[in-house]
Amino acid sequence: MKQAIEGDQRLQLEVKPEQRFYADQSEGLSKFISYLGTTISIIFSIGAIIGTMITMYASVASRTSEIGTLRALGFSRTAILIAFLGESLLLGLVGGVVGLAAASFMQMVPISTTNFQTFSEIAFTFTLTPLIVVASLGFAVFMGFVGGFLPAARAARLSIVDALRAA
Repeated sequence: MKQAIEGDQRLQLEVKPEQRFYADQSEGLSKFISYLGTTISIIFSIGAIIGTMITMYASVASRTSEIGTLRALGFSRTAILIAFLGESLLLGLVGGVVGLAAASFMQMVPISTTNFQTFSEIAFTFTLTPLIVVASLGFAVFMGFVGGFLPAARAARLSIVDALRAA
């Protein structure tokens, strides 16, 4: 609702609820916090993918003779690839569950900061919804896939002779 003051001076006032007023005041800071959180999430995701890749490469290296034995027994390259990829997906899923368990405690912590444009306080809490849980676990499994595909492909490409020679 807009109102005008009488006379030559026309001043428009916009009436809005208090919550909307403060939401408009803190919109810039909210965007900054959102962009900062997204950037940090991307950086940690890349770190998690690299961690998965290192773990899986170590797993392949320590089980080279086992891979050779499986190949000598008749297991196909696809079966080896699927086995190591499954291990990597499981590693991603376990990491996602641990991360969600740790993040669930953040729901109990109220967070506040000062909006330096208006010197008002912004308070918020994290809310863990079922959609966030499913999306987080899906992303964790995806990171496990990305981080584990190259080591699994390396395990599948090992020749039987070279793998058995490493024993």
